[in-house]
Amino acid sequence: MRKTESQKIALCGMLGALSVVLLLLGSALQIGTYAAPMLAAFLLIPVLEEYGTRYALTLYVCVAILAVLFVPETELALFYVLVMGYYPVLRVKLNGIKSTLLRWVLKFAVFNAGTVLVYLLLFALLGPAVLDELLADGVGMLAALLVAGNLSFWLCDRALAALTRYYHVILKPKLKKKF
Repeated sequence: MRKTESQKIALCGMLGALSVVLLLLGSALQIGTYAAPMLAAFLLIPVLEEYGTRYALTLYVCVAILAVLFVPETELALFYVLVMGYYPVLRVKLNGIKSTLLRWVLKFAVFNAGTVLVYLLLFALLGPAVLDELLADGVGMLAALLVAGNLSFWLCDRALAALTRYYHVILKPKLKKKF
């Protein structure tokens, strides 16, 4: 059965609203700065799988604009906008690369470039206090945070793969029966 435009827009609207709520809740929790954008990115999966790249990117852009306007924690909003929000769409394209090594090098390069961009923007917006906070515990701690961030990104990528499979195997058949 072919989905109408109004059905597509309704699903995107509901998932967009839920994404913004997750980002707002994330700003209230200390760990939410990184977890909330990842969880919000997971909500792109049904749109990407059912309606394609165009609708998924439109949803991402809408949530990104709302995040910048309404999420009180700038770091969280920028992390969604520049690192995680678009990643499910990009991941599909990167997974088309045959070389596993090249694919992972590119995935980590995108993640790290986006993360560096977030902190450069925070430095530009908020001044040297950002750099002071990053270096407060020393360069060793900063390196450990970078390693932890990359591990979290790898786990997020694996979770996207598992959730996409779960969507196709479990959720989609159940939803087709109900609707």
